Amino acid sequence: MSQSTVEGMSVMERAVELTKNGESFVLATVVWRQGPSSGHSGARAIITSDGKLHGWIGGACAEPVLIREAKKVMAAGKAQLIWLGQEADFKGMHVPDGVMTVPMACQSEGALQIYVEPVAAAPRVVIVGRSPMAITLNQLIQALDWRVELIDMNDFSASSIDESSIVVVATQGHGDEEAAEIALASKPAYLGVVASRKRGKAVLDYLLDRRFTATEIERIHVPAGLDLGHTSHREVAVAILAELVQLRSTGIFDQSVKTASPALLPMIEVDEVIDLVCGMTVTAEKSNRPFEFEGTTYYFCAPGCRATFEKDPTSFINQEAKC
Repeated sequence: MSQSTVEGMSVMERAVELTKNGESFVLATVVWRQGPSSGHSGARAIITSDGKLHGWIGGACAEPVLIREAKKVMAAGKAQLIWLGQEADFKGMHVPDGVMTVPMACQSEGALQIYVEPVAAAPRVVIVGRSPMAITLNQLIQALDWRVELIDMNDFSASSIDESSIVVVATQGHGDEEAAEIALASKPAYLGVVASRKRGKAVLDYLLDRRFTATEIERIHVPAGLDLGHTSHREVAVAILAELVQLRSTGIFDQSVKTASPALLPMIEVDEVIDLVCGMTVTAEKSNRPFEFEGTTYYFCAPGCRATFEKDPTSFINQEAKC
């Protein structure tokens, strides 16, 4: 087994771990290379929500560019094919629609095409109650590889959920009001109550008496699920799952994840600056070899660039001022 295969497996193990923990990330895969680039076809890396790169995708020139573009992909929620190369490589070259070209002014040559795709965390569903419908819904959600928990009413509390949770109250007459009250106070991404319209109105009236606002109560889905007409408890479970899948396709649950926990926030923004020697964009952080000159800190993509700058800082600063 090659070293690259072993590294790729390690990256995918990390991806599985992040998914189980409910963390979104960006997966980057090298789909083409042109030597002497240090990257190789099939190489993979993960960029996590804190902007850190796990794995190997290329050298010091490729990594900061990849992290920068990964932030954009995470924010947009749409995959992107990125072509990194020398500016001269793109002149007169046909670039397919949808491919982003990123000139690298790095001293080394070579080129890479990297497919960068966002991987959204699977929704987390909390089902309160153990009715036959609740058990069926639990089984259906497991089949989608979403994260799901089945909780008894007596064990349900505010600590069971957060703003990214999808909550389905399926106590069906045995604690509907109490469960809905606990859940609504936590402002979950979705709150549905399994009940008839008449029973549902009673739950909503109770919540109004508990001083929840009309706006807060309007967020409750009651009856939960798409309206499929007269249905059995198994079909009610299908209707609820159909509604959740429909809502997820709109991106509403992705937005709730971004506001739920610091660990799941969009990638942390880090200031970007230009390496005055090679022209590369780098992040202004300790790992990029800071060098202070006349009260200003400069950053560099590689030791060679910093060493060159140290010999004659003024010439590079003056050259930048003319641009």
